[in-house]
Amino acid sequence: MDKKINILKIQNDNKPIELEQLAEEEVKFSICENSLSPSWLFTNEHKEITLSDLRKGIEPWLTSLFQSEHLSLLTGTGLSIAVQQLSTNSFTNAMGKPELKNVYTDEVNNSAKIIAAKNDRGKANIEDYIRVINELLRGLEILGYNSTDKNRKDKKAAYDELYNNLEEIMHNFAESICSSENSIVLADKIQCEESFSYLVNFLMSFASRTGTRERLNIFTTNYDRIIESGAELAGLHLLDRFVGSLTPIFRSSRLDIDMHYNPPGIRGEPRYLEGVARFTKLHGSIDWINTGTDIRRMGLPFGSKDLVNYLNAPGLEGSDARKIMIYPNAAKDRETTEYPYVELFRDFAAALCRPNSTLVTYGYGFGDEHINRIIRDMLTIPSTHLVVISYDDVDGRIMEKCKEFGRPVQMSLIIGEGLAEIKTLVDYFLPKPSIDRASIRMSELLKQRFSLRDVHNNNVTSGGEIAL
Repeated sequence: MDKKINILKIQNDNKPIELEQLAEEEVKFSICENSLSPSWLFTNEHKEITLSDLRKGIEPWLTSLFQSEHLSLLTGTGLSIAVQQLSTNSFTNAMGKPELKNVYTDEVNNSAKIIAAKNDRGKANIEDYIRVINELLRGLEILGYNSTDKNRKDKKAAYDELYNNLEEIMHNFAESICSSENSIVLADKIQCEESFSYLVNFLMSFASRTGTRERLNIFTTNYDRIIESGAELAGLHLLDRFVGSLTPIFRSSRLDIDMHYNPPGIRGEPRYLEGVARFTKLHGSIDWINTGTDIRRMGLPFGSKDLVNYLNAPGLEGSDARKIMIYPNAAKDRETTEYPYVELFRDFAAALCRPNSTLVTYGYGFGDEHINRIIRDMLTIPSTHLVVISYDDVDGRIMEKCKEFGRPVQMSLIIGEGLAEIKTLVDYFLPKPSIDRASIRMSELLKQRFSLRDVHNNNVTSGGEIAL
C-alpha cells in the first residue's frame, strides 16, 4: 500500500518536512525517518501528530503572511476540483486530451506532446492541443490551403476538416465546463451548501484584510465561475477590467477604481469598504466572448448548459464556439503580448513584483512557464514570500520548480491530501475571517494581564513579603 506523504515547510524550517499520514479515521501523522522534527512543533518525535498540533505552527504563520502589505492569491484547477468533489463526491477534468478527427492527427499529437514536455507538464492537456491546431491552421492559411482554387481542392478539404474539428473541440470544452458547474448546482442540497460554505470561508480568509492594507488580488487560470459564485454568496465585491451592466466590456484603462465609504460624523475622510478584492482571470472565461472589436462578458447563469442560445443577441452575430471564450492562441508563452493577455499579465506582474508582497497558490500545478517566470522574478525581491498549497504534487513538478527558484527561505509549502484538502485548510490552518482584530486585542489583553501576574509572583518572597 502506497504511503500518503505530506510535505510541510513553514517559519524557519531549513528544508521541507515529510509527514506520513496514518491510516486512521482521525487524520494523524508521523514524521518520516529522513526528516527532523521542526523547532516549532512541541511534541515528542515518536508521538502521533494531530492537526491541532500542526495548527499551532501553521495558523499563526499564515495569519502573519496574510497581513503582508501586498497579498495575492493564485488558484488553479485544484480549487474547482475541490468544490466539485465536496458537492458531488466526484469530479470531472475538462483539461484532458480532446477527440481528434482530422487528417493531421499524428502531427497534432506529436507537437502537443513536445509542448507539454518542454513545460514539464507530463501529459499534454486540451490547451496544448488547441494551441497546436491554431498554429497549424495559421500555417495552412499562409500556404493558401484555405483557398477555393480548384487545383487545391484536396488541401481545402483537409483544412476544412481541421477547422471543423477545432470548432467541435472548443464547443465540447465549453460544454464540459458548463457541465461541471451544473453538477455542483444540482448536487444534493446539504452537500452543495456545505461546499459553498467552505468556498466562502476560504475566500474570506484571504479577503479579510485591515483597511490600512492594499486590496487582495485574486488570480486564476480557470475558465469556470467557481470563484465568482463564491464571492457572490460571500458578498465579496470583485473589481476587474470589465465596465458596464448588461454586457460588460473589457477596458485596457485601469484607474485603480476602488470602493470607499464615509464614516458617520466624519466628512472628507473616506475609508476602504470591507469585502472588496481585485480579480483577474489570466486565461479567460467561459462567459467571455470575442465580438471582433471588443471582449465582452455575457450574462451566462452559473450552471447553465444552454450555451449557444446566449449568443443569439444583437451585437454577437457571427459568434461561434471558437469565440465563446478567450482560448490559447499560438504559443501561450507568446500570446501574452496579444490583447487582452498583455493587460491581464501586466496586472499579474505588477501585483507580485514589489516589496513586502506575498503570493499564495492553491491548486496550481506550476505547469505554465509564463506564470512561473513572473513568480521567479518576484522571489528576486528579498521581502517577498511564496506559499504553495496543493492537494498533491503530480510528477513532482511543484518541488522541482521550488528547487529551480532557489529561494527556500522565501517559500512555505503545504502539500498533501492530509494538509491541503479544503475542509482541513478552512477548519484548522487558514486564519478565521472577521475575528482577526478581536483575536489580536484579546492576545494583547492576555499578555498584559499575564505579565502583570508574573511580575507580582516574582516579587513575592518565600516569607510572603513583597520585595521592594
